[in-house]
Amino acid sequence: MFREASFAAPAIELNVASGPPQGPPLVLLHGVVRRWQDFLPIAADLASRWQLHGIDHRGHGRSGRTAPGYRVADYAEDAAAFVERGLDQPAVIYGHSLGAMVALAVAAAAPDRVRALVLEDPPCETLGTRIEHTTYPEMFAAWRKLAETRAGVPELAARMADVVLTSHDGIRVRIGDVRDATSLRFTASCLSQLDPRVLDPLVAGTWYEGYSLDALLPRVKCPVLILQSDASAGGMLSDDDAERLLRGLPDATRVRFPGVGHLIHWEAPELALRHVLAFLESL
Repeated sequence: MFREASFAAPAIELNVASGPPQGPPLVLLHGVVRRWQDFLPIAADLASRWQLHGIDHRGHGRSGRTAPGYRVADYAEDAAAFVERGLDQPAVIYGHSLGAMVALAVAAAAPDRVRALVLEDPPCETLGTRIEHTTYPEMFAAWRKLAETRAGVPELAARMADVVLTSHDGIRVRIGDVRDATSLRFTASCLSQLDPRVLDPLVAGTWYEGYSLDALLPRVKCPVLILQSDASAGGMLSDDDAERLLRGLPDATRVRFPGVGHLIHWEAPELALRHVLAFLESL
């Protein structure tokens, strides 16, 4: 059972859900738009040997709101404060998407407080220098408009399903045709608890201001597991970016997931767990 409590980060109150103390701390950092419950498909297995701490990023779930202040660097300051002041020993950090980028920054800022990292499909330059060549700005702009409506979950899910994105080669895709109904409903529930301004830096292309991957990587000293999904199935971590991480990190292991999209721990939870648990037991 998880218990939610407030943690006072320097600039914001964070909602943190903590599990029973079954072992050392393992901090879970979700992706943009989502919330700590995103990790429930794998939480029970992880909780058997670790004490889990799921953070709602600022502007998400039950955490405080602030604007401006929704850049990756801002989320990293919050998570670093929790790792440094909210735990009594160094932690493993498991971050998905945005959470993976945040995890890297925390490990660089507080290397003595981070035992290891699990990076699930970090977007790197897919949401940076390459974002204009993707449908993500269009999708995030649509999500922002929907979040502003404060509609109920069923209506949000239906409206999200009807959003049509157009790729640069002119291919139009309705989101409801490529995402399953329960996944959309969960995303809609997260969107209903989101500060719409969270999406402004992504739409404006300022998400990575104050964040330099090249400056961070040499400062990460702990073991790192990189979970890379399939770009053809919606994965965000490109091969070039994965190689950049492997070159820049002193102890990194990459596992590929062919045919699996960006949400590895939802689409292939058993396979993800097999690799994550093996990595954790190697520490």
